[in-house]
Amino acid sequence: MLIANTGSWLNEALDSTLEPLGYGVVSVASGRELLDRAAGARPDVILMDANLTDLDSVSVCRALRQSRNVSWHTPILMITSTPATKQQRLAAIEAGALDYMSLALQAEELMLKLDALARVKIETDRALEGGAVDPATGLYTKRGLELRARELVSDAFRRHAPLACIVLAVELESTGPRGSGKGKTRERGLAAPPAAITYAGEVLMARGRASDSIGRLGRNEFGVLAPSTTPDGAALMALRLSTALEVTGPRPGGLPPLLVQAGYEAVADLHRTPLTPDRLLEHANTALAQGRGAAGERIQPYRPSMLA
Repeated sequence: MLIANTGSWLNEALDSTLEPLGYGVVSVASGRELLDRAAGARPDVILMDANLTDLDSVSVCRALRQSRNVSWHTPILMITSTPATKQQRLAAIEAGALDYMSLALQAEELMLKLDALARVKIETDRALEGGAVDPATGLYTKRGLELRARELVSDAFRRHAPLACIVLAVELESTGPRGSGKGKTRERGLAAPPAAITYAGEVLMARGRASDSIGRLGRNEFGVLAPSTTPDGAALMALRLSTALEVTGPRPGGLPPLLVQAGYEAVADLHRTPLTPDRLLEHANTALAQGRGAAGERIQPYRPSMLA
């Protein structure tokens, strides 16, 4: 457990509570110390003050998420002694924090939360060793994305939170024969070359949010699990990522322009609209398949009638 807090009383209290439970605790008092120690400490959970005295806490959280020395699945929790506003919580989550908690939380509840998060992180470590992530690209494999979906669905159900899944198909752009009068078409059914897949993965990793989980689902298909994302937000994200894949440059030499189709499934409150992890992925894939039809739209939401 890596703790960054200016108040020594909290560090000492957590230290005395966690060490008997088998945790090793590393405490620092500033954002700079947190960034310096995070690489060597290899924490299973990072607990940081939402109001660090030397650096902006949201910026520190974002830097931790972008650091190669901190596992992408290490949970980061922000803590505050004052009530948090909606804007503060959203900014923290956007930067990659898993939660934004008040110190008014009861000690027993805090310990249970930290223990649950640590166990998830350790289990994810084990899953990664079993091939859940492609080490060459940093993208989830299909199996890894399915495992991650279980975690996110469970968390969203507990918090009455939104959750979305977007599936994108990367295809090559072509033009009709000279003089045919035809414009751009999509070469459906043809496998994209390895250079296109590598390029698309790099663009998605660069343009995705720190909280998103991105993986490869098929020969030219990518999946994005987007926590705290409503249906409207999923539509905007699908459009943003599709556009980024099509216009971001420079592309590798000789690679034609790309055209992208996307399908998505999203719910505003997963507790009110229960959805199993496999259904979440299945619905997004179904929406993509529908959109790839002759009259399909570029960005297609899932509709229950699609499965029928």
